[in-house]
Order: sequence, then C-alpha cells, then structure tokens
Amino acid sequence: MDASSSTKAMIELFKQLLEILEEENAFDRTGNEPLVRFVHPHELQERLPIKLTDEPADKNEIENAIRQTIRYSVKTYSPHFHNQLYAGVDEYGLAGSWLTDMFNTSQYTYEVAPVFTLMERQVIEKTLELIGYPSMPDGDGILCPGGSISNMYGMVLARYKMIPNVKKKGLAGLPPLVCFTSEAGHYSISKGAHWLGLGTDHVYKIKCDELGRMRPDELKAAITEARKQGHLPFFVNATCGTTVLGSFDPLPDIAAICREENLWLHVDACLGGTLLFSEKYRDRLKGIELSNSVAWNPHKTLGAPLQCSLFLVKGKNILHETNCAGAKYLFQQDKHYDVSWDTGDKSLQCGRKVDGAKFWLMWKARGTKGLRESVELAISAVEYFIDRIRNRSGFRLVLPQYEGCNVCFWYIPPSMRDQPETEEWWDKLYEIAPKIKERMMTNGTLMIGYMPLSFKKLGNFFRMVINCQPPPSKASMDYVIDKIEELAVDL
Repeated sequence: MDASSSTKAMIELFKQLLEILEEENAFDRTGNEPLVRFVHPHELQERLPIKLTDEPADKNEIENAIRQTIRYSVKTYSPHFHNQLYAGVDEYGLAGSWLTDMFNTSQYTYEVAPVFTLMERQVIEKTLELIGYPSMPDGDGILCPGGSISNMYGMVLARYKMIPNVKKKGLAGLPPLVCFTSEAGHYSISKGAHWLGLGTDHVYKIKCDELGRMRPDELKAAITEARKQGHLPFFVNATCGTTVLGSFDPLPDIAAICREENLWLHVDACLGGTLLFSEKYRDRLKGIELSNSVAWNPHKTLGAPLQCSLFLVKGKNILHETNCAGAKYLFQQDKHYDVSWDTGDKSLQCGRKVDGAKFWLMWKARGTKGLRESVELAISAVEYFIDRIRNRSGFRLVLPQYEGCNVCFWYIPPSMRDQPETEEWWDKLYEIAPKIKERMMTNGTLMIGYMPLSFKKLGNFFRMVINCQPPPSKASMDYVIDKIEELAVDL
C-alpha cells in the first residue's frame, strides 16, 4: 500500500469512527440513554470479541468491537454519573486530546514538541498566577501522570531542599525522615513514603476536626513529638478537597507552623484547586500562596480529559536541580536553539505525554471567564442539592456543611425512620447504600459512590460528586433524589 492510499484509509477509518459514535449516541448528554449496561465480568467476556488471535480481524469485526465497546462502557458524560472525582469531558479538551495522540510525541524536548512545549509553558505560567506564586523562572511547574505523582514531586523536592546531598548519598546515616498529613488526606502520601524509602510508619496522620479538616494544634504536637523521637521532620501535606469529604485544611494556620518549624508545605489541591478560577469561592483556598508547592488535577471537577495533573512550585530551578540526570544523548547543550526550553531533565519520567496541550485548548476556547462560570455553576448545584436533601425526609448529611464538590449523605428507608438509633439500627443503615448502588447499576439509571470512613468510625454512606462536565442543573439534582427514593422504596 503506497503512502497516499494508506493516508486515505486512515482518514476513512476515523470518519467511520465518528459515524459510529454518532449512531450509538456516544455524545448524548440528555441522560435519556442508559448510563451503564452492567454485565458481570465472566458474562461480559463471553459477549465481547475480546480474544486476540493470529489472524487480523476484518472490517465488520472491528466495527462490531467498537460498537460493543461503546455499548458496555460507563457513560461518564451522563448527567447522572456522580461516582468519581471526574465525570464528562469538555469537548475542546477532547479535541485537544485527539490532536495530541495523533502526533504521538513526547514532552521532553522542544526539538520533538515545539508547539506543545509552548502550550505547557503557558498553562504553567497562568496557573502560577492563579495560585499567587512568582512567575517563571522564580516559579516553575510540570504536567504529571496523575495527582499521586504530583504529590510525590512535592515530597522529593522537600527532601532535596532540606538535604541536598541526599541525591548522591541517599538516606544512609540520616535520622528517620518523617512527614505529616491529615487522617483524611490522600493515600498517595503513604505510597510516596514507601517509594522514597522513608517507610509508611514515618507518615504521621494528624487528627481532623468535626468537618474533616486538619487540626493545627495536633500538627504542632506531632512535630514536637517527632523531634523528641529523634526523627527529622521535612514535609507537611495540607489538603484542599479531601477525597471523601471534600474538606479544606486551614492553610494560613498550617503555613505559620511550617514557617516556624522550617518545614516544606505542600498543598494537595488535586480536587479543590479548581476553585482557583472562582471569584466567589476561591476564599476556601485562602493561604495557598503561602505554600512551597501545589498539586492540582484539572481532570477532576473541571472536565479536562484524563490525565491532566499539574505540579507547581516556588523556587528558581529547583525542579531541575532535584531531578536532573544530564542524559547527553537527549539533552545536548550545543543544539541550534535555546535549550532552556527542553523540559525533560526536570522530570521524573523520560517519555512524557503532552497533557498540557488539551488543557490549553480547553482554556483557550473557554477563557478564564468561561471556566470560572463553569466552576461556579457546579458549586451552585452542590448548594442546591444540599438544600434539597436537608428538607427531604430520609436524607441525612454526614457533615453539617460542605466546601467543595462532594456531598456525603445517608438515605434512611421509610421502614427505618422514627426508630431508636441503636448500634443495630446503624449496622442496618450501613447496608442500605450498597443495596441501592446495586439497583442503580443494574437499572443503568444512576451512579453514585459509597464508602465507609474509618477515622470517623462511620460505615457506608453515599459520596456524590458534582462536576463541571456535563453542566449540572436543578433537574439533574432532583433526579438523584427522586431516583434514590424510587430504588429504595421496598428496603
């Protein structure tokens, strides 16, 4: 096959893909289509042409595989998908994602990604500005493969800042390094402690208040205790938008302690960072500019395509100094252009997806104003939903108030209302959410996550997440309430 016919065949393939997506209502956001056609794994294996064979599949087999993929995949773009910290994708972000995949390049050098390098730089510059950090080169950033890695970047830089020689000499001979995070914080801090050789026993889990926020007095006491034990504190992780409750730690108080104790303050704003766009709600991130580093995932809440995670940091050249390995085959210093645009040596990775471009296109198309409106619409939907369930029989909030896009609640069936709330009663209530969730999925009408919360000694409750895409409405919020009541009528 010559080049021209090969190109024509590729174009025809993608035209056909778009036709199939349209025929299968893959872009439908009305909520009228099934959210999921749930089939148990062993049965789905039998239905799908999943096995790989020696012989190539013909055109009809490929078309069938594509249609089956669409049919049995979860439709995260549905207005009734509230299961995760992400949901539908912004259409401009999706177009950017397709564009970047088509060019199949890496972010490590300007040489192979000139346009994408400029786009990533612009995204980093604008995000530094949103946070209140210095502009480049006194601030810096990088796109990472998820929030867990973004948080780990903060840990690596904090360790290097305190003990620069650790890069060459390792941890041998040093007192145990310890870090601090709230008991509601993300598990990636413990994973980071494992990967960095600190040990998970050296992660101090700080108690939270009644709203799930880190208590500064407990943090101060833990740092004092760690020093008494002969440990070396180096890193504090504060959270803006905890994974389950969506709580925001008190950053100004935590920052004051970190300054006093000479500790690196990292803010895990992977979930809550999207409020940076909002003039109305960004006060919930008050003090974020006092931190040393920030992680933020625009693929959470905002609707950027997975994956899109930013790590931002104060400090000139610290990302490069911490991570550089000086690979001469890739980062030659005698290139014909300004090699300061080669970003790969400040990265943990070598090959790195050009994730910034899809977010850039989305931001370019919407403008900061459009993204702000999207965020404020989502939070207004949260407030509407909370107000509705406060005044609806059978619904009970886990917390008295919420600051982000998560709302945690129980549903109490009619048969359990007006009964003494004994230990046995609560045990029965904890069984309700899994039963309703099963009915949601088998009916294909709604998806909301449920979970326990061990540090509060709570069993299962619903955690509903309200995202920017697809844009939520009062009708979609009312649908959730009505559907839960309908599914649970005989429980």
